[in-house]
Amino acid sequence: MTKNLIDIAIIVGSDSDLEIINETVKTLTEFEITYKINIASAHRTTHHLKECIESAQKSGAKVFIAGAGMSAALPGAIAAETVLPVIGVPIMGTSLSSLDSLFSIVQMPRGAPVACVAVGKSGAVNAALLAIEIIAITNTHLRDKLIKYKKSAADKVIEKDSNLQKVGIETFIKERNK
Repeated sequence: MTKNLIDIAIIVGSDSDLEIINETVKTLTEFEITYKINIASAHRTTHHLKECIESAQKSGAKVFIAGAGMSAALPGAIAAETVLPVIGVPIMGTSLSSLDSLFSIVQMPRGAPVACVAVGKSGAVNAALLAIEIIAITNTHLRDKLIKYKKSAADKVIEKDSNLQKVGIETFIKERNK
């Protein structure tokens, strides 16, 4: 049996995707989730991509996260090579207002499922959280961490609302923008 060296395999199509996908890395690190990150193009380095996928699977990866812009073929290419869950993060690009990457990921053909999160940094965080939720199905310690994380996020919203009620909208906005 292969020892689990990593929980999550992250693959980006270009080094320009790293700034966005770093939000995924930060979230995984916060939850003490092991990961490996690779750069592999679905179009230019197909052999290297297959090697990255095989290596991740041998290392015990449970979920793949793929950050891709423009045509965003990467998540689908990964899904074609594995039975593990694949989460696609559409990366903001300059062409077509990122709609090309978003539509490419959500329009996967039957038999190659890919979960799709929001475009950009919020999506990168959500990809990490979704991957953690998948792993937490069989990991109660991780599930407890997720419960605390979500409670903390809810508490912050309630705290902001309480402050808004105290100071009013104008002061709240001024204080928030400092």
